Amino acid sequence: MTAAPTPRVAVTGTGWPRVTAIAGLVLAAAALLLLAAGPVGWRAGWWGYRLALATLMPYAFFTGVAAIAISGIALVVALGRMTWRIIVVAACGLIIGGVAAYFPWHLYQMRGTSPPFHDITTDAENPPSFAFAAAMRAAENGAGIAYPSNAAALQAKNDPDIAPALLDLPPEQAFDRALAVVKAKRWTIVSTDPRDGVIDAYDKSFWFGFTDDIAIRVVPHGEGSRVDIRSGSRQGRGDFGVNAARVRSFLAAMNATAITK
Repeated sequence: MTAAPTPRVAVTGTGWPRVTAIAGLVLAAAALLLLAAGPVGWRAGWWGYRLALATLMPYAFFTGVAAIAISGIALVVALGRMTWRIIVVAACGLIIGGVAAYFPWHLYQMRGTSPPFHDITTDAENPPSFAFAAAMRAAENGAGIAYPSNAAALQAKNDPDIAPALLDLPPEQAFDRALAVVKAKRWTIVSTDPRDGVIDAYDKSFWFGFTDDIAIRVVPHGEGSRVDIRSGSRQGRGDFGVNAARVRSFLAAMNATAITK
């Protein structure tokens, strides 16, 4: 009588480590989809920015964290067994989950470092006008064009360094220099009026496509010129410091290209 062959147990990497690795990768992919759904849906008009920021972004973060945890467990077990396919799947889940979780985390870290206002100007008493953006703001259910009543005090407290550019240039040359800076920064120009020294423009954020309106005013000042700028968001209450950074960047460019008086 021939003895029955002893069954072989092949180490194929199947079982719970494989299932865990796949589950981690699926969660990572879901987190990445949630992360992309916020800005895509906002740009397409499917939902408002509040849902994108306050709902989808946190879901993306927590789903990404879950993917990191599950993929990490699968990766540790797979490394112990040297099952390379599972190692690759788990590593992909770990990386994708980390990317999906990082962006919401970074966004909310930025929120804690910036005060809750979104309208910055070099002239709080007589800020450049956003009248050019009134129709666009109304169509997007955005903020009005009036300068917020609390913005001056918040700016004085948090951004006291922001001041007009006083240039030792005639207004015509200062206007041309300001227009050149706007073009170099690739802001979208809405209108220009050399006679009144006014440049109206806007800029969009890369990820969500949020719009910030920009108004620049050049007027005579003694024997030179004074250049004022206002940058304000159409949506939201805070801007993560984006408008203050834009104003500082513009002023630095203006002061770098002409003699400051």
